Amino acid sequence: MSHFDEAGAAVQAALDAGARYADARVMVRRTEAMSARDGDVEDLSFDESAGLGVRALVGSSWGFYAVPDLSGPSARAAGERAARIAAASALVRGPATELTPAQPVTASWAADCVIDPLGVPLSDKGDLLVRATAAARAAGADLAEANYAIWDTRKWFASSEGHRIDQHIRECGAGVTAIAIGDGEVQRRSWPSHRGQFGTRGWELVEELDLVGNAPRMAEEARALLTAPLCPAGETTLVLGGEQLALQIHESVGHAIELDRILGWEAAFAGTSWLDLSRLGSLRYGSELMNITIDPTFPGALGSFGFDDEGTPAARRHAVRDGVWVGVLAGRDSAAVAGLDYAGSVRSDGWSRLPMVRMTNVGLEPGPHTLDEIIAATGDGVFMDVNRSWSIDDRRLNFQFGCEIGYEIKNGRLGRMLRNPTYTGIGPRFWQSMDMLSSETVAWGTPNCGKGQPGQIGHTGHPAAPARFTNVRVGVRA
Repeated sequence: MSHFDEAGAAVQAALDAGARYADARVMVRRTEAMSARDGDVEDLSFDESAGLGVRALVGSSWGFYAVPDLSGPSARAAGERAARIAAASALVRGPATELTPAQPVTASWAADCVIDPLGVPLSDKGDLLVRATAAARAAGADLAEANYAIWDTRKWFASSEGHRIDQHIRECGAGVTAIAIGDGEVQRRSWPSHRGQFGTRGWELVEELDLVGNAPRMAEEARALLTAPLCPAGETTLVLGGEQLALQIHESVGHAIELDRILGWEAAFAGTSWLDLSRLGSLRYGSELMNITIDPTFPGALGSFGFDDEGTPAARRHAVRDGVWVGVLAGRDSAAVAGLDYAGSVRSDGWSRLPMVRMTNVGLEPGPHTLDEIIAATGDGVFMDVNRSWSIDDRRLNFQFGCEIGYEIKNGRLGRMLRNPTYTGIGPRFWQSMDMLSSETVAWGTPNCGKGQPGQIGHTGHPAAPARFTNVRVGVRA
């Protein structure tokens, strides 16, 4: 099956209608999701959608139009309509929008997948979730939930520059949560993450999570948290587990380095960024241990692909090197405005949405330590892991995060479990305080990153490992 003809017809129609550049993407996506509670399947959903979206560039303006009909006449009509929309928008005079140069590519790409997740019998998937929640209940949870989700996406991309790219991206993941209810108190523990773990892989990822084997421990920890002492308030040394650090990267680095935010293009909804392009290449973002990469080539991570939705090949580059801000997430138009010579970070969440700058895999390169070494080197502090809540301002600068679980660190050892641990800080000051970083990297997947108007849901990955930060304010002052 191929849909290059329809994509090509839409592009040619846009050019015939006056566009100086056009591209089109046909997307066919199948999704499946299931959830269970307390030993019973609660919900099962399937969806399949197919359609074509076409962009046309006239003067300073883009036009976009999408149709669910993949016939030739419909594709040509969509291309013509996109060009007309762009021409109407271009009546508001402005400098012509330029694009960074691109080499036309003819290619195919598919994500590695050992076990096709849609090929696994529903009975097996349901049994897994039922057994995981039953195991958590048997170990003392008052409420237990488990879920999985699958996305199977095929894309065909064509452009007026000569691109012809098809991709097959299969993604899936799962998780289990145990909730304990006490006197005026509710605690939760989630495995392996507060939303589950997801990647651009097959069902083998879910099997590796061992939901059933880890569910009892989640229940026991949730119940223990009901009577654990509150996280004390004050300034201390903070050790973050990799799952929480992944969210820290997502919120205080990933969104901040999106070039459309830096340029003010997203200010109406998603906010802006504290970063100033005039300081790209010189601004100290964090300590010398901070090396952040933008890497859609990372094997199996949720933000992995072969080509973005502008046809730019996936490539690894630094956003922060040795603590200095050196790169951004960009599209061909935003990069040209900023005077940059690279793009590669544009995606849409479906055929009916305009592609925009999105995170790919934004993560920390491994450090020289292990978590055991970090704990052993900490005389007094707090360890926190697994996100429970997050809040950050629209410039991605001031933040406060809560975690599911914490532990005292005393004399190089983990001590008492702590309830409702929280920490707060200012992005660059926080990252500059990182003085130890583990090599134990996991590529955590975020399947629900929201952005844009109309809203789009992006899939992003965040390689991260445990790290230590000094002089961090934790807890809540009375």
